[in-house]
Amino acid sequence: MKVSQLINSLKFTQVEPAITHDFEVTLLTQDTREVKPGAMFIAVDGYHVDGHTLVNQAVANGAKIIVAQKRVNVNVPVVYVQNTERAMAILADVFYEAPSQKMHMIGVTGTNGKTTVTHLIDQIYRDQNQTTGLIGTMYRKVNDEVLPTNNTTPDAITVQRTLAQMRQAGVTTVNMEVTSIALALGRVWGIDYDIAVFTNLTRDHLDFHKTMENYIHAKSMLFAQLGNKYNREGTTKVAVLNTDDPVGRQFEQDTSAHVLTYGLNEDAMIRARNIQLSSYGTEFDLLVLGKAVHVKTQLIGKFNVYNLLAAFSAAYASGLTVDQIVTSLEKVTGIKGRFQSVPSNCGVRVIIDYSHTPDSLLNALKTIQTFAKKDIYCVIGCGGNRDKGKRAKMAQIAVDYSTKPIFTSDNPREEDPQLILNDMLAGVPEANVPVFIDRRKAILHAVETAKKGDVILIAGKGHEDYQIIGRTKHHFDDYEEAQKALALHPIAD
Repeated sequence: MKVSQLINSLKFTQVEPAITHDFEVTLLTQDTREVKPGAMFIAVDGYHVDGHTLVNQAVANGAKIIVAQKRVNVNVPVVYVQNTERAMAILADVFYEAPSQKMHMIGVTGTNGKTTVTHLIDQIYRDQNQTTGLIGTMYRKVNDEVLPTNNTTPDAITVQRTLAQMRQAGVTTVNMEVTSIALALGRVWGIDYDIAVFTNLTRDHLDFHKTMENYIHAKSMLFAQLGNKYNREGTTKVAVLNTDDPVGRQFEQDTSAHVLTYGLNEDAMIRARNIQLSSYGTEFDLLVLGKAVHVKTQLIGKFNVYNLLAAFSAAYASGLTVDQIVTSLEKVTGIKGRFQSVPSNCGVRVIIDYSHTPDSLLNALKTIQTFAKKDIYCVIGCGGNRDKGKRAKMAQIAVDYSTKPIFTSDNPREEDPQLILNDMLAGVPEANVPVFIDRRKAILHAVETAKKGDVILIAGKGHEDYQIIGRTKHHFDDYEEAQKALALHPIAD
């Protein structure tokens, strides 16, 4: 793309020195490792590195033009802007030719449930023989091709590049997890969502947002950014809101889009009643604007009823029929790391779950209480370099709702794992909880000491196949470790 087209997409810029001839920009990037001849390098002031300190390296690697918000000294033209993150979002949308405007876009936000809901929606559309795309915590997926991801919602360039790949591959519907941090940092600026889904909101990410008010405000942006026009080119923008959560009611006031509500309360437009929970699945009557249909699913727990309602509502708002959606939902067997059972023939049931917030841990343990016949083990840790305020809360929940809590490491990152455990123990000073810094030993201890009929919840990491110690990722998979431990576990009565 011509550099003039990119520069002209920005307003209120200064270009120094002036560009005397137009030239092709071959790549847009904020990563010096990606730079190649003809690239436009965008200097972003990030958490760990200020891109402005790397501009000379970018030029040495072939960058022909720099976008910056601070003064830099290089021998190529520099486009000075007020905010490089905002400029990056605009430039990425232009460079990749606004791919989100050519596909049906569904964004899902909330503290818990985003991954399950997006995977359920993906299955619904795949069952309609549509080519789908998915962006989220576990990976980016273009139809059947799986691409790795570093962030649940990647930076603006990566998102737009991925959407362009999806468009080129014939994808018609994309659904993606949209985090509060991504919304606050403008990573999804320029994405033209058709459907925005709210799951729930409880304490999380306060290490970044500082206050719950800031956290709620960040989430609200997805609904405020749905647009302020009706029937644009025949499209209909819809906010799908869980109004059992009071924040969902607040978001009704933050959007000008059509609103479709869901929940268990009688005033929800899409709701579930007569819920029957078991250790093998869930049944309920689904009411769609007053009309009822029975649903029988293999997903377990009341929290999954909400996930199913959210996915159903998003697909229904998109125009699919009740029968089409329910047929798909009844086929789903589960999502990796989301209340996932580990096969066992020793009479001990082991469940892997990504419950890394107080509310999600509480939901998981309450669900287990509905079918556990004997002891409930809870192997739990808390992440380093994250909200310290939730450590004592999660410890208390583990002690209150399981009979055999075990504290261990999660992803300690750059914190001392023992200090993280001390924060957890401080929340339950009277409890006698076994502590293992080594997560592998914690899982092995739980399996070795459990008896037939017991249930073990290994919580916090879910689908993750790594443990972050310092800034290094080491291979570690709770599911694999549980399998190994179970293979050695003798049957105990």
